[in-house]
Amino acid sequence: MEITPPSAQGALERLNTPSRPSSKGGLGSLGQADFLRLLTTQLQFQDPLEPVKNEAMLAQMAQFSSLAANTETAATLTQISKQLDRLIAAQEAAAPQPPAA
Repeated sequence: MEITPPSAQGALERLNTPSRPSSKGGLGSLGQADFLRLLTTQLQFQDPLEPVKNEAMLAQMAQFSSLAANTETAATLTQISKQLDRLIAAQEAAAPQPPAA
């Protein structure tokens, strides 16, 4: 039987509580700070006699890097889309109107 210290038990309960999806769908409320909190908690409470394998840690870091790149790409594409919408609206407003029949 494994005995878990009270502070570790509370952290484990918080980590094991399912995340709630945002109203937009997905886990929009999780971000970089949440990932770092999870990572440091995982490192803090790991068994020193059986630490996390380097491959698993590198895989987690690669996943996070990929997520960060995807998030940045999505933000950039949203900005480009808004600029294109404004450009199209400005061109439509500046275009001469055909005479009414």
